[in-house]
Amino acid sequence: MNLKDVNVFLMVTQTQSLTQAAKRLNTTPMTVSRRLALLEDELGQRLLHRTTRAVALTAEGEEFLPYARAMLEAERGALNLLSPQKSGAAGNLRVTAPSGFARRTIMPLLPALLANNPELNVDLQFSDDIIDIVGQGFDIAIRIAPLRDSRLVARKLADNPRVLCASPDYIKQHGKPTQLTALSEHNCLRLSSVLQWTFITDGQPTSISVEGRFSSSNVEGVRALCIAGMGLAQLTEWDVREELINGELIAISLDDVQDQMLAVWALFPTSRHLPVRVITFLDVLKQAMQSINMSGAP
Repeated sequence: MNLKDVNVFLMVTQTQSLTQAAKRLNTTPMTVSRRLALLEDELGQRLLHRTTRAVALTAEGEEFLPYARAMLEAERGALNLLSPQKSGAAGNLRVTAPSGFARRTIMPLLPALLANNPELNVDLQFSDDIIDIVGQGFDIAIRIAPLRDSRLVARKLADNPRVLCASPDYIKQHGKPTQLTALSEHNCLRLSSVLQWTFITDGQPTSISVEGRFSSSNVEGVRALCIAGMGLAQLTEWDVREELINGELIAISLDDVQDQMLAVWALFPTSRHLPVRVITFLDVLKQAMQSINMSGAP
């Protein structure tokens, strides 16, 4: 298989345009189209739907996409291995992560990561939505919500239980709820996409609808209002670790339910031939998270 054809395919999926792919590859749209046709003929499958306005992956193209990336990564890895003057991670690392986690945990790592790997580029996307990392060309997704996509390869990075919390001022004024039903008596600050809060009863998840005067699409908005004493919030431990440690927020335990145990996960399109840049990033992230765990627990 001609890796130049594979590279053209990847560039088209990234730009979603034959013309833009041709510009980035310093060639012509006709050449791009010809190389795609050669690749599809070799595979015996149509990889892309092409119209005059847009380009989209077929089902076969989506299946081939992670293998195409792996092939080019293997080529780059071999070249780096045989080039003594090159060291460290290289290439474009594309990461998507929840906004709060990205700002607090990932961003502080990037200056040293980039300084230690001069040939590495990082594209970090802040998103609280579930991103199609295969279709959008991400190397890795960090997620703290329950996993739903079984096509992806998941690696657990740390435990991350849900935490019911409030500020000391709010508790002083309104008291602590002690039963699940008591949440209806409080102003509940919630994420816009989360209509119910989940706990564990007798080993099984149980959810309750909550109401309040504020909701946000972003964890940071909910956390800020909670710190300001405007109500209760249910976030995850990694969202409020700093505030629980310094006393800005207080964890609340209910007598009739337990907190739901979640985790911080790293998701990949495929487990085959993880690029050096992904392995390097993961090592740095895991080491930082372990250091945070050791420095203090809520």
